[in-house]
Amino acid sequence: MSDLLARANAAIEESSPALFSALSPLGRQLVYPPGIPFQAGQARGKKYNATIGQLTDGAGHALRLPSLEAAYAALDEEKRNKALLYSPAAGIPEVRQAWRQRQRAHLEPGASASSLPIVTVGLTHGLSILADLFCAQGSAVAVVEPFWGNYRQTFGVRRGAEILASPAYVDDGEGPRFAADGVARSLGALPEGEPALVVVNLPSNPSGYSLTLAQRDQLRKALVEAAALRPIVAICDDAYAGFVYEEEIPRGSMFWELAGQHPNLIPVKVEGATKELGFFGGRVGFLTFPFAADSAIAEALESKIMDLSRATIGSPVSASQMVVLGALESRTLEEEVEALRQRLAGRYRILRDRLATFDPALGRALPFNSGCFALIELARGLDSEAVRQRLLADHDTGLISIAPNYIRIAHCSVRGEALPELVDRLERGASEVAVAVS
Repeated sequence: MSDLLARANAAIEESSPALFSALSPLGRQLVYPPGIPFQAGQARGKKYNATIGQLTDGAGHALRLPSLEAAYAALDEEKRNKALLYSPAAGIPEVRQAWRQRQRAHLEPGASASSLPIVTVGLTHGLSILADLFCAQGSAVAVVEPFWGNYRQTFGVRRGAEILASPAYVDDGEGPRFAADGVARSLGALPEGEPALVVVNLPSNPSGYSLTLAQRDQLRKALVEAAALRPIVAICDDAYAGFVYEEEIPRGSMFWELAGQHPNLIPVKVEGATKELGFFGGRVGFLTFPFAADSAIAEALESKIMDLSRATIGSPVSASQMVVLGALESRTLEEEVEALRQRLAGRYRILRDRLATFDPALGRALPFNSGCFALIELARGLDSEAVRQRLLADHDTGLISIAPNYIRIAHCSVRGEALPELVDRLERGASEVAVAVS
């Protein structure tokens, strides 16, 4: 990143010293990172492309929910009119109400309070809003590592926050296990009373892991304990909510379990139609706070977010919102979502079974049970970027490398029957790199 940034800044300064001198401190820190979108671009056209976490048939075609697809053609006169006009800054009221009903459909009466969801332009916009609201230079943001690289851009580069990373997996002698309370433990070095953000990303990206019932309770208790020492905003990044493939693993968001647990612990739910409804191009996300929809604090937060939206995007996209509303009004939507989950579960099982025989001399698959990804920890001495480049050059295969020695497989974008061959190619590529460096 430092070399990329230096080259970008040097090119601007050489061509236009005046323009370079006008760059803000943030402007001088910005460079498109060699992360997932960059690596996915290099993998475009490869026979096996398991880079991007979007749901496809393995040939680049979206797995479309019938209700969502039909909504395009079925918009009535009123919806078509709204689709062509500006949206309110917080989103179209009917869309927000319909999403809230879907959020709370599984909850018991009298469950945790929640605000009326605020519409964002995808989940990243929602995360960016939270960074603007709660991050200043040096603010602490706790995550488990490896983590989705855009967290660093959103919180660290844009706002100057300090990323506190703790290992996502620990090995206690019986193999790797997910560190359920890792994000809470990483706050221990902070001065007492200093506010912090914690990112709870389940199912996780890049590991494809969701917590067991016991682990969720462990995390909840750890965050409550940490909240006794400082205010904590717990960002529940629910991008892949519901896509869980083992029956004993809870599917619901941790947001509902963290709400109301401690006055210093404030969860915020970040989610959207992007993954949950397979509407990746629609860019319809939602932000929800743990306060009653008609409360003064919910109204105040909404006002602040509307101000941010007005100053950046103007307002969210009306046309996408109306398509989402049409899908939410369909009586068969949840059946379609379940059918999609089952399809992904089939791919998950194929990949899980093949990775169980992954050559231990080359690495190991870390535990995964949900979402769109599996994470391979390569053997010591094997550089993940070298393996990725070998797969691109010699094996017609695109995967994501995460420094220093992780490879991410997006099984959501590969046909199930192709996954064993994809792993075979990964093993061959990794073996060739191992021989070259030995």
